[in-house]
Amino acid sequence: MGEMTLLDCALAFVGLRNPQPPWPPRRLSLALQGGGSFGAFTWGVLERLLEERVIAFDAVSGSSAGAVNAVLLASGLADGGRAEATARLERFWRRMSASAAFLPSTALAGSPVAAGFGLIIRALSPYQLNPFNLNPLREALVAEVDFARLRDNSPLRLLIAATKVRDGRSHIFADAELTVDAVLASACLPLLHHTVEIDGEPYWDGGYAANPPLLPLVQASDAPNVLIVQATPTKTERPPTTAREIAHRLEQIHFNATLNAELDALRFGIIAGATPKLRRLRIGRISAQDEFEGLEEESAVNLGWEFLQKLRESGRRAVEAWLTEAAPREAA
Repeated sequence: MGEMTLLDCALAFVGLRNPQPPWPPRRLSLALQGGGSFGAFTWGVLERLLEERVIAFDAVSGSSAGAVNAVLLASGLADGGRAEATARLERFWRRMSASAAFLPSTALAGSPVAAGFGLIIRALSPYQLNPFNLNPLREALVAEVDFARLRDNSPLRLLIAATKVRDGRSHIFADAELTVDAVLASACLPLLHHTVEIDGEPYWDGGYAANPPLLPLVQASDAPNVLIVQATPTKTERPPTTAREIAHRLEQIHFNATLNAELDALRFGIIAGATPKLRRLRIGRISAQDEFEGLEEESAVNLGWEFLQKLRESGRRAVEAWLTEAAPREAA
């Protein structure tokens, strides 16, 4: 569940002044963080939430792997309800795991030569390493998501973040803008993938500017409950010393910085009692690192099926804990 923050304290204070809502929440919005293969943790979170029939999803925001999980959830619900959403999530992650054998960066994850390959990646651009722009993620998304149908018939509001290369600002793709290219833009790591261009605008991974987009979600959502699913580790037990460890830790810090900034903005708004919506807002957080011991040492490009399954089970356990620990006292 994570440590108590100033935001948690502010929310607890607000809860004392307002009637406690029913638990589990009847309507829930989700903010899904990116994190490469760590997104399998979010798969487990969504799978367990789908089993709670009383919970309806209002809006979902996501970046990178969070965006992928968001569209899989929405398209599954639109096409066949909860059972189809559950099946679609599993098919997608199985497909990505099966494709990993053909991707050098994932096949070498955790191997003794991985560090050497990392140097090659930094020396060569993806246009040299992958001149034909082969991307198994596109194939997997096209196989599982009918984007035209999703644009016309999404059962929930979707907000997908990508980063504009020109000015570094976040762009939110929603409603009529939802396409396979929008999701690929949200998951475009520039050292591994070709830049995704949409209507003349180049985009990179949404995690650089909003990971996940939280303030836009709060604005778009009518649900009093928001659950943040944090896939990227926030802490480390020891300071990094090698170049690879330092780069790894810097990436973790960077991909959490935007979320921390948006949480601070919400905290100040809640303390000030800016709007009735903020006064009734309850924000929960589920962290992969809290459930998966040693996650900070793992590689986010590891798509091995055993590793993904462990992450999935960790996500399910995290929801069990959240449903129990976050319940208001009156509902316990």
